[in-house]
Amino acid sequence: MKKQIPNIITLLNLFSGCIAIVMAFSGNFLAVVIWVTLAAVFDFFDGLAARALGVSSQIGVELDSLADVVSFGVAPATAVFILLKEFTLFPGFLSPFQEYFPYTAFIISVFSAYRLAKFNIDDRQTTSFLGLPTPANGLFWITYVYGTHLLASSNGFYFYLTIGFILMLSLLMVSEIPMFSLKIKRLVLKGNEKQLLLIILMIAFVLFWGIIGVAWGILAYIAISVITMGKKKTIR
Repeated sequence: MKKQIPNIITLLNLFSGCIAIVMAFSGNFLAVVIWVTLAAVFDFFDGLAARALGVSSQIGVELDSLADVVSFGVAPATAVFILLKEFTLFPGFLSPFQEYFPYTAFIISVFSAYRLAKFNIDDRQTTSFLGLPTPANGLFWITYVYGTHLLASSNGFYFYLTIGFILMLSLLMVSEIPMFSLKIKRLVLKGNEKQLLLIILMIAFVLFWGIIGVAWGILAYIAISVITMGKKKTIR
């Protein structure tokens, strides 16, 4: 039974992602934020539990990726689909294509799945990442949708912003750009400067902008990684 505990936690991640999808279709974006965040908590603790209990397994690795593609790929993409379909003001010249554009949201799901498959067979990503991690991308989208859905219905700028982010972040997920790990191994400043800077920025953004501040924090994570990527290479 002990060896199934991490798998049960992983399945709770998947369960949370499924509920988030239902909430997205009902336009309840706050509930999407709650359930995907809960999925992220389970995603963190399943690996922690596996290491603590000494019961890591190949099936756990596969289950983790399957759960992540639902919770951080399909669920956020569904929220973006509803954002584009029901809450976004389209430019007049694109009106003939308005019913088709929402489906671009599922580019997020496609690249998330590819990213997870690539991560599973890439032994270079042990202490840091190559490309934007799928959970970070998922958290960006759920907080972005929650924070912009009312504004997007009256300002056509958000159509361009959303499409731009879909393309940019999807490509970043499968890129070779080094991204630092968010884990702090020791409670000291040296070696954790980027992590601590990001924590400070994330707190400041959330205090100033609310939930959407998490999305801007993810962009800060990307910016810090890109700015510092020449200083420390990913361990190969």
